[in-house]
Amino acid sequence: MKELNHYPADLASMTVAQLVSLPLRDFMESEGHVDEAIAYLKQLRTKLDAAKAQRFGEQARTALRESGRDFGTAHISDGPLHVKFELPKKVSWNQSILKEMAERIVSSGDKVEDYIDVKLSVSESRYTNWPQALQQQFAAARTVEEGKPVLTLTVDDETEGAQ
Repeated sequence: MKELNHYPADLASMTVAQLVSLPLRDFMESEGHVDEAIAYLKQLRTKLDAAKAQRFGEQARTALRESGRDFGTAHISDGPLHVKFELPKKVSWNQSILKEMAERIVSSGDKVEDYIDVKLSVSESRYTNWPQALQQQFAAARTVEEGKPVLTLTVDDETEGAQ
């Protein structure tokens, strides 16, 4: 890591107005240092999570299975330490099979919505490539909102000395 002009803790105590008034070089270096700190902390979090799983995971999974469940919450103790183990259920559905099932439901006269959650969408690239007449037919169903803006700062070699 390079020498820090502004430590992340210093930046955290600064107001947005103070951050805005930083010299450009300090502003950009601070952003880089914060990104490095985030990457470091993510690696550390991954390592600590792996250590927790290695230390308590098998005992907690055994407690969960002994309670007759494959998923959910189990509690174990290691001396004075209480460990809450949560194992969520993650379900995915085969889309082609669900489509076939939906077609069978419709052909039998039932409403698909009584059995399957249906969410229809149109990819934006597909929509923009449609003829104007087709776009107009779908326009009432389409809402466009702003996403989160991303600002990326770089310094050109010529202006590197500027603040």
